[in-house]
Amino acid sequence: MSLNATLTKVIPTIPECVAAGYVDIESGMLLGVKTVDSHPSEVLNLVAAATADLFQGPNVSMIEKMFNKSRGIPEQGHHYFQEMIVNSDNLLHVFIRGKKYTNHVTVFVCRKSANLGMALTKARMSLPEIEASV
Repeated sequence: MSLNATLTKVIPTIPECVAAGYVDIESGMLLGVKTVDSHPSEVLNLVAAATADLFQGPNVSMIEKMFNKSRGIPEQGHHYFQEMIVNSDNLLHVFIRGKKYTNHVTVFVCRKSANLGMALTKARMSLPEIEASV
């Protein structure tokens, strides 16, 4: 199944999910996206760039290096931050780093009224299927 088809399939399984995207944070490219509403491509590309900034911006990278060093974890290939949750005025954004492809991040956007625990659990559960479609 294609990446976009898989994103389309998992959206209904995540509470109040209105969009899902798959980002390569090395290149900052949006590799796949499915939204309930249409959005301009400029907005979607900014989401991809912002996702890359969240996971590998200079300050985040520095924090990861410091935590890894203090815990004796080799820097090469290990990322300390695996998930991020962002609440906006109307939406809940769940960002999950890939387990198989650690330089990829899946983004789920849900209505703010979604139960955070259920949205996060269901998002985590969908990750293997999404990564299998890449």
